[in-house]
Amino acid sequence: MQAVRLFAARALRLADEPEPVSAAGESLVRVDALGICGSDLHWYLEGGIGPSRLTAPIVPGHEMGGTIVAGPRAGERVAIEPGLPCGTCRYCLAGWVNLCPTGQFSGQGGVDGGLRELMTWPSHLLFPVPDMITDEQVPLLEPLLICLHADTLRPVQAGERVAVVGCGPIGLLQVQVASLGDPAAILAVEPLAHRRQAAVDAGASEAVPAMEFGHDSSFDLVYDASGSPGAVTTAIDLCRPGGTVVLLGIPDEDSTTFQASVARRKGLTILLVRRSVPAHRRAIELIEAGRIRLGGLVSHRFPLDRSADAFELAVSRAGLKVVIEPGVTA
Repeated sequence: MQAVRLFAARALRLADEPEPVSAAGESLVRVDALGICGSDLHWYLEGGIGPSRLTAPIVPGHEMGGTIVAGPRAGERVAIEPGLPCGTCRYCLAGWVNLCPTGQFSGQGGVDGGLRELMTWPSHLLFPVPDMITDEQVPLLEPLLICLHADTLRPVQAGERVAVVGCGPIGLLQVQVASLGDPAAILAVEPLAHRRQAAVDAGASEAVPAMEFGHDSSFDLVYDASGSPGAVTTAIDLCRPGGTVVLLGIPDEDSTTFQASVARRKGLTILLVRRSVPAHRRAIELIEAGRIRLGGLVSHRFPLDRSADAFELAVSRAGLKVVIEPGVTA
């Protein structure tokens, strides 16, 4: 079996490794597709996120789809839930498994992720997917679940004005999820032209490269899907007094800054999103109903032996979602 490990910042290595063996309660899964996430890029570029650092070579990746290859579910196409909560703490028992303080996560810490041909994973965290969702689209379920979780924390109300700052894959999916609430308008703010067009295609009423001084600041709900200081400042500026800003992006320097006087005088509510609570059935039902569209979000596909090229392309932001297909040869 071939696998790609991250040894240090920008140091990915492909090697042959022993085929994993399933333990009790696990299934052996062939990884069909893996999406590169913004958090993966932090590990790739910086060797970690915040206080979590790379201490040993690890297989990256947590946006995963595959096919079970052994056991009673053999042949079943599945989305692989990347979170491994303890299941017994107060947060897990309350349903907030994303906040489990001792939980583990695919591709981080000591848990190898999906950048390999085969992996074992707890069977109860393998969710069947219908044929209408292609192999390359299955990894998009994980970021979609994050957007649905954000909507659960603060649902869009009919007639509200919504803005999304940063239109990478998360921002584009958040535009679609926001549309479910029947808002009066959705403004997308994104410096890259191809992503502005993708935002309009996703349902944004308007897409602009930046906000000018004296711009409209009457948005009820604003999402920051970038994490950069400028994007957060823009989100704060766009929000109306008494409105809500939802922070989805991960900042490069493990610090989020904004002008406190502006946020304070507006009396804003600021929410931070930590991963998601599994809701695969709801996500799939929305896709089956045509209310969420995954087509067009995957812009590039690479075989496993070109993983470094895939990560560098994702760093460049030249496309949208970059997917690696371990079973495909160049």
